[in-house]
Amino acid sequence: MKSMMFAVAGVAAILAGAARADDKVTLQLKWVTQAQFAGYYAAKDKGFYKAEGLDVTIKPGGPDVAPEQVLAGGGADVVVDWLPAALAAREKGAPMVNIAQPFKRSGLELTCRADTGIKKPEDLKGRTLGVWFYGNEYPFLNWMGKLKFKTDGSPDGVKVVKQGFNVDPLLQKQADCISTMTYNEYWQVIDAGYKPEQLTVFNYTDEGVATLEDGLYVMEDKLKDPAFVDKMARFVKASMKGWDYARAHPEEVVKIVLDNDSTGAQTEHHQTQMLSEVNKLTAGSDGKLDKDDYERTVKTLLTGGSDPVISKEPTGAYTTAVTDKALGK
Repeated sequence: MKSMMFAVAGVAAILAGAARADDKVTLQLKWVTQAQFAGYYAAKDKGFYKAEGLDVTIKPGGPDVAPEQVLAGGGADVVVDWLPAALAAREKGAPMVNIAQPFKRSGLELTCRADTGIKKPEDLKGRTLGVWFYGNEYPFLNWMGKLKFKTDGSPDGVKVVKQGFNVDPLLQKQADCISTMTYNEYWQVIDAGYKPEQLTVFNYTDEGVATLEDGLYVMEDKLKDPAFVDKMARFVKASMKGWDYARAHPEEVVKIVLDNDSTGAQTEHHQTQMLSEVNKLTAGSDGKLDKDDYERTVKTLLTGGSDPVISKEPTGAYTTAVTDKALGK
């Protein structure tokens, strides 16, 4: 009788342990381990995910990793991506849905050498401009459309150079201006020897053509499961706590990022610069997508030159159900 009681107690303990097992979540980043994703690393390191009953795996990205493909293929539960790429994937049959928007502002810029004489957008006419492609060119094309500049290299327009993910075209004077992010490539130019006064910088937000950047996306069919919505709500809640922590403790969080960089490629100097700028983009965000920002992005993408990234107004591309639950609404 006593042995039976112990057996029952043992089974109960096992079942209780199973009930308490943390829910597994795999997050795919848009790029390599760096301070652009500091909030997620902070949330994991400081136990914020654990406190929400989550066991989170963070997968770095890179030049050969497309978050849209990883998500559609089942390689992650949630991904960090830019809205243009997500909407393009949705239109092509991979229905991604924005569940949260930690980045409140865009960090995309066009950085020019001041010695070219470029001081205002109109001065870009006839210039050679470095532009990122693979979906990142649409804000640029929309901006040029607003300025009525052709992008085919004609005299009354601009010449476009496909820019890699570096600043070489500016440093080697192959281009008058290049694409930069406030938190990354701009500082690479500075570190290469340029002073701020030697540069003219146009911010896409200021020009009215910014699109939403680092948001959190899942596949639409997963949202039919209330348990998945609850899991994502806990994930978003803990992630936003991580971003709050990154703003309050930047020095500590830079070290957390570096500890997670298995390549050893990142430096404390560059990551400190990066987090300082990234924190400006997440400031004031509670994770909820702003409808006006979303609609501005869609409008930009629909009118982005002769080959817009989407051909029609999307439906169902975002939900506030997850952030409402995360925020206790």
